[in-house]
Amino acid sequence: MRSACSFWCRAGSSTPSARRWSDNGIPPFPCGERPEWGAAAFVQARGVPAPQTLPRKRVRKTKTRSKRMNIGFIGLGIMGAPMARHLADAGHQLYVHTRSKVPATIAQTMAVTCANAAEVARQSDVIITMVPDTPDVEAVLFGAGGVAEALQPGAAGARKVVLDMSSISPMATKAFAQKINALGADYVDAPVSGGEVGARAAALTIMCGGEEAVFERVRPLLAKMGKNITLVGGVGDGQTTKVANQIIVALNIAAVGEALLFASKAGADPARVRQALMGGFAASRVLEVHGERMVKRIFAPGFRIALHQKDLGLALQGARELGVALPQTAGAAQLMQVCAANDMGGLDHSALVRALELMAAHQVAPD
Repeated sequence: MRSACSFWCRAGSSTPSARRWSDNGIPPFPCGERPEWGAAAFVQARGVPAPQTLPRKRVRKTKTRSKRMNIGFIGLGIMGAPMARHLADAGHQLYVHTRSKVPATIAQTMAVTCANAAEVARQSDVIITMVPDTPDVEAVLFGAGGVAEALQPGAAGARKVVLDMSSISPMATKAFAQKINALGADYVDAPVSGGEVGARAAALTIMCGGEEAVFERVRPLLAKMGKNITLVGGVGDGQTTKVANQIIVALNIAAVGEALLFASKAGADPARVRQALMGGFAASRVLEVHGERMVKRIFAPGFRIALHQKDLGLALQGARELGVALPQTAGAAQLMQVCAANDMGGLDHSALVRALELMAAHQVAPD
């Protein structure tokens, strides 16, 4: 940027601009005169008004907020309660129904408790179901006092959306969707993975099936409950993906259980074995989380064996219908059956290792 001195020194030259300055009655500013002055000070000293600084236009910053919606939430268990709370914290109005007492974390919000699922649907734009099994979803949707009784169009004539986040049969899901569509509402299946920890942290993986336009309507809600959200395909594809997920997780739990049991029986410290394996190709989320549970004997349920056993049942049922053999899945299902037969179905699915320990007459670590 040119200095004030160099600018005003030009006024003493014989250039037309210098003469114009002289004609206006402003004497030239000799180089070296009052060097401490800036251009504005000089202009003011010669009686010329200082240039006015225009005020900056203030730009108001606004926060982007998702549109407030009336959300129905049916099923407030270990997973459902924290998921619903995230929606309430985001400013949505909740209408809830659950078989047991409404959890304190939900009662503390502005959520309205409804007498049945029909009342939930009547008040809501989107109805979320998060219940244990296929018959439970069917009862909530089509039983007495069910969602289907109240599926008239919502606000401004918009179609209501049934968003099933339970883990159920892909085949049954397609049949449910057809019935809901016939009643003038839309359907998205969106089962989740990540357990109680993921639900509390709003970090669930959500696998979706449905029409893209309907998925985009509910996506802002899903983003309040999860991180990895994928529209896999049409209705039922979300449930198919969840079954595939449960196969992988079950086989990983069994593999980690066998590895730590082998190491422990051989006399190695299972905690240090796990630590060493976490730095190699055997590292996995299951080894990290459930391997630690096995070593520390922490089997309080995050995801119960009984529910995972149900999911493997869906996998094997689907395999029979598709003519596919799943021998490793069948083996993992049998290990879970051993746990269930020994009154351990209510434990976390990492307790599958207990079945292996019973057969080996040895524990990975003492209780």
